Amino acid sequence: MITHIVLFKLEEASSENLAATRAMLLTMNGEIPLLRHLEAGIDVIRSERSYDIALITKFDSLADLQAYQIHPYHAGVIVPHMKSVCSSIVAVDYKNE
Repeated sequence: MITHIVLFKLEEASSENLAATRAMLLTMNGEIPLLRHLEAGIDVIRSERSYDIALITKFDSLADLQAYQIHPYHAGVIVPHMKSVCSSIVAVDYKNE
């Protein structure tokens, strides 16, 4: 299994924008069959070093993660939206052992 974690720092981190952005990420559930797990959470600490939203997804294989990256819903809906509302996006991918 491959875990894909993405952290998002929003340009405008109001409660409304945080909730709407989290909801947008969760719309991938059911749209992308390769997803084995999907969760998105809003940071509760709100420190200087914190990012605003975390996305955690899991895939059966690295090939499935790579297919997710170019899936029309992810590449055509989610990525453009997230790039338009975020000032910074970082990610890590690892193999579960």
